[in-house]
Amino acid sequence: MIGTLKTEPARTRPDLLAAPTTAALASWGDDDWGDDVLVAPIDPDLADTAAFCEAYEVALDASANCVVVAGKREGAVRYAACVILATTRADVNGVVRRMLDVRKASFAPMAEAVELTGMEYGGITPVGLPEGWPILVDARVIATPYVIIGSGVRHSKIALPGAALATLPGAQVVDGLAKVVDTVSRESNG
Repeated sequence: MIGTLKTEPARTRPDLLAAPTTAALASWGDDDWGDDVLVAPIDPDLADTAAFCEAYEVALDASANCVVVAGKREGAVRYAACVILATTRADVNGVVRRMLDVRKASFAPMAEAVELTGMEYGGITPVGLPEGWPILVDARVIATPYVIIGSGVRHSKIALPGAALATLPGAQVVDGLAKVVDTVSRESNG
């Protein structure tokens, strides 16, 4: 149990996961981390980070956000997901922009992020993102023993070892991807 969450193995509860998340977990072999991913139902009205952490007694530095970022290059839109702790803010127009190799990067519009990921706004997770997307994971997340993040839907959260996120297809661990902030990161479409 993490905070007051009542967790169980995620593979046994596809009803608490978005379809792309379920598919991604099914593709993880037993040796990969699949058995280490837990899921817990939550009140969907408490899915946003600050409310969630307070209601379920989860430390902010154990809670992560997955934000979808977009930028254009030669007329084509490039997408990436950034996974950062709730105590940080992604360096979108510095590190992320350079990694996407675009002139300007910004958070993807809500409708676009939802449509492209097949996940609910406020629940987007790096587990099950579209093939080919870079998943930029702040090094602080990898160092977290267990991190709580969206499940693809607003009515649950998943918990998994931070190090597991480095093994996702397209994942890149990035030192300095995010900067520490004084307040909870509200920059979340996931």
